[in-house]
Amino acid sequence: MKIASIQYKIDDAKTKEERIGDIEKLTDKTSDADLILLPEMWNIGWRSFQEYQNQAETFEGPTITSIARKAQAHNSYIMAGTIVEKQDSKLFNTAVLVDPRGRVAAYYRKIHLVTRKGSEEYRYLSAGNEPVSIKTELGVFGFAVCYDLRFPELFRKMAVKHGVEVFLVPAAWPLVRVENWMDLNHVRANENLAYLISCNCVGENRGVRYLGHSTVVDPHGVPIASTGLFEDIVKTEIDVEDVQRVREEVGHLKNITLEI
Repeated sequence: MKIASIQYKIDDAKTKEERIGDIEKLTDKTSDADLILLPEMWNIGWRSFQEYQNQAETFEGPTITSIARKAQAHNSYIMAGTIVEKQDSKLFNTAVLVDPRGRVAAYYRKIHLVTRKGSEEYRYLSAGNEPVSIKTELGVFGFAVCYDLRFPELFRKMAVKHGVEVFLVPAAWPLVRVENWMDLNHVRANENLAYLISCNCVGENRGVRYLGHSTVVDPHGVPIASTGLFEDIVKTEIDVEDVQRVREEVGHLKNITLEI
């Protein structure tokens, strides 16, 4: 499977329409990829909390409509990062996977909302309540968003109960916690004997700098492709069949004794 993780630079001076245009151009540089990833809330900036209500969309809105066109044009799956999804009176931080036909194949509403000082995400959004996975011709994908990385139970449940082989993780992780980001990317893959593909923002949003370092980690927890602090596209290939081979050879998941 050919992968492209688009590490997009957030610029507060740009409008949503300009950002969508940027992403359209960047996806054109990844037209040979089977799977393309985008970061968390790239279209408005995760820290733009006061804009959540006005910028919220449905899946028929401009962001996912644009991504759907590109998925069809490139015959690729696109993890569209996340949007502020509007459903009735509630808002969610929702990751959306679009298939090569331009259809929404699956969506995941972020379960763990950030309550740390300086974050207002939890004040504006409702939390999701269940893990999401999907079996595709490329492999079994499972979804997590940014802060979810700190909760191993979510990943273990996806691996053991859902048979997930590849974790897809859009994020807007800040530079100040770079060591946490790198460690968690590696350990969530290794402890579940799965691939993990992350796509983080770079740039600055409401005075906070994002750290980038989007990465592809193999089932042994070893990074096989990554990038740094600037806008970039991480490109590599993986063999998802490696997951089952590793799980046969290594006993982590077989040796679990506590109930999940």
